[in-house]
Amino acid sequence: MAAHNDLGRWGEEKAAGYLERKGCRILQRNWKYGRRDLDIVAEDNGTLVIVEVKTRRNNLFTEPEEAVDRQKIRSLQIAANAFVKTYRINAPVRFDIVSITGTGDDCAIRHIEDAFTIY
Repeated sequence: MAAHNDLGRWGEEKAAGYLERKGCRILQRNWKYGRRDLDIVAEDNGTLVIVEVKTRRNNLFTEPEEAVDRQKIRSLQIAANAFVKTYRINAPVRFDIVSITGTGDDCAIRHIEDAFTIY
């Protein structure tokens, strides 16, 4: 397995733990819709939260959340729509980004709530 895959999986674990400590209930992880996926699907006070996790060893070039471009946003919207229809969700939907920089216990976690909206 490639090192970046291990880092990504580790980041998703960190993000899930962080969200649970904030009171979110994790509903799904790595939910697949064709070639698209949702890193974390959670519930937060009646709101369905779609969470994209971005992990980097450092931020020398860019912040991790800057990797969520227009194409990625559209992909997340399509997958989220499929999730809502599949599970017949009738709740508000919010898109968050959890950005993790560093490795080990000294990593920095940044949670960007309502990072973008559906157009």
